[in-house]
Amino acid sequence: MIMALWFECKVRYDKMMENGSVKRVTEPYLVDALSFTEAEARITEEVRPFISGDFSIPAIKKTNIAEIFYDQTADKWWSVKYNVITIDERTAKERRTAIYVMVQAGTQQGATDRFNKGMKGTLADYEIEKVAETKIMDVYPAQFFTDETGKADG
Repeated sequence: MIMALWFECKVRYDKMMENGSVKRVTEPYLVDALSFTEAEARITEEVRPFISGDFSIPAIKKTNIAEIFYDQTADKWWSVKYNVITIDERTAKERRTAIYVMVQAGTQQGATDRFNKGMKGTLADYEIEKVAETKIMDVYPAQFFTDETGKADG
């Protein structure tokens, strides 16, 4: 299994608002890519069919996202920071390692539930530190998920 490398790509374009006016917006998307160059090419390919007129990609940055939990029925993306708890064998002290994942869900509670469902069967002890709604519009994995947990295989 290849580890996914997630890039946040900002796309700037003229968007038709609900009241009929046109407004210049910049929206963030997540793309699984091997490099900044590939991230730019992939986001261009993904958004082109949905944007009429010119658009630009003013910013691309690597993220520290380890995994994505999908729910095709939801339209919001949540950032979940959780800590894996291990015991240092030398000092016998608890050690916490922070890990970030993205969860697709309609509500904060839904994101928490989806995350816990996705973590079911995990042997490591963990605790959720934070669940926060993001402005991410969509996520484009290199490959779609392959199992019932909704985890991306990529």
